[in-house]
Amino acid sequence: MRAEQQSSMSILVADDEDSIRFVLREALVADGHRVSEVSDGESALDSLSSDQFDLAFLDIRMPGCSGLEVLEKLRASGSDTPVVIITAQNTMDNAVEAMKRGALDYLLKPFSLAQVTALTERARSTRALQEEVRELRREVSGVTTPGTERLVGRSTALLEIFKRVGKVAARNVPVLVTGESGTGKELVAHAIHGASPRSEAPFVTVNAAAIPNELLESELFGHERGAFTGAIFSRLGRFREASGGTLFLDEIGDMPIDLQAKLLRVLQNGEVVPVGGRDPVYVDVRIITATHRDLDEAVKAGRFREDLLYRLRVVPIDIPPLRDRREDIRTLGEHFTHRYSGDLAEQPTEIAEATLDFLENHNWPGNVRELENAIKRALVLSSTNVLSPEDFAFIGDSNPVGDEPAALDGIIRSRVEESLLEPGAQDLHRDLIEAVEKPLLSAVLAHTAGNQIRAAALLGINRNTLRKKLLEFEISVPGRGRNE
Repeated sequence: MRAEQQSSMSILVADDEDSIRFVLREALVADGHRVSEVSDGESALDSLSSDQFDLAFLDIRMPGCSGLEVLEKLRASGSDTPVVIITAQNTMDNAVEAMKRGALDYLLKPFSLAQVTALTERARSTRALQEEVRELRREVSGVTTPGTERLVGRSTALLEIFKRVGKVAARNVPVLVTGESGTGKELVAHAIHGASPRSEAPFVTVNAAAIPNELLESELFGHERGAFTGAIFSRLGRFREASGGTLFLDEIGDMPIDLQAKLLRVLQNGEVVPVGGRDPVYVDVRIITATHRDLDEAVKAGRFREDLLYRLRVVPIDIPPLRDRREDIRTLGEHFTHRYSGDLAEQPTEIAEATLDFLENHNWPGNVRELENAIKRALVLSSTNVLSPEDFAFIGDSNPVGDEPAALDGIIRSRVEESLLEPGAQDLHRDLIEAVEKPLLSAVLAHTAGNQIRAAALLGINRNTLRKKLLEFEISVPGRGRNE
């Protein structure tokens, strides 16, 4: 019974012939599916707009809208419901039009029940694939709502950033936001979009470092149906999804060099060509990019196009690391405590003055993101309504300001002295490697938010080597648990 429930789909049958609806209904119900019926195009469109169907059979000729018109309006609304066009005429024009408008397939009258069953199975596979793609996109990128986050701080450096955001927001020029990971580059992009005339239009985010190179072109520019294996449907791509609004390209420094040339053409001509397509499509999109890399050095190394850098850096905005704007640590600490206290703490919670002094005395290599996560952790674990320095004991081993070289030197000296005192008691080289390499691996994984592919690239090793080291040092991957 459970298998039958899992295989059951909700299916719409739209045809003005009673006999066709009857045959399809009986066949589909016999296979365990739930079937709704309509006899004209307008009713089909209303049903598909108001209810969630796993599959629709649409007659090509119906009173009101034709099946092709219903399909076209459905795709224009953003729906990806698989559609089978039913036709009595096996012509090339019908087939081409059905496929061009995004149909799963077309069914020629008279048809066999085996054909109907085969199409429902294909629709099931298509829906499963779509869900996998959606899940991947949720992990690496997506359309977000500006205004849910904001820049917080009172430092002179941040005030200058606020001023620049205000000046550039109303002007449709590319902006390049630079800064270390966790400083708030995406929040700056949100602020620019939110203060611009495009604020009611989409704000679309793509992380160039988190998407495999072979998929990034399709993600940005879209693709035609059949352009490559697995391209069951045509896809608009992020540029066209952001039409009228803003496209935020994060980690632009990680974009492959061949794709940089295609991005340059979009910036020059305002046109995109989908993968597998021939005709360019005009797009009206404001481009904001961000990177933690030094793009000038990347240009010298041949990893980034100089002409593209000039196009992207019309207005540069650089966000200093948190250690260089320490007055913001206090403001952010209070902000995050008040923001998350209601959800994470057992009771309304404040942060003590001594605690803010304690937090100011740390480097925060992960910048604002690290501070935010530290506040969350303290709120969850604290048993009082005031966060004390003791609630942040887990950061006690992190290096105070300016102590990085001393800390590393101390580790080495300590291990050497232990080895001299107890010859043969331990492998000095192995001990030193673990003392230095383990925190390095942990820091890089934290920097990449657990993305092992990126971490391996930053470390200059392959992913298999990284995985072996994670096992060897028993390092937990952020968000995934130990070695995934």
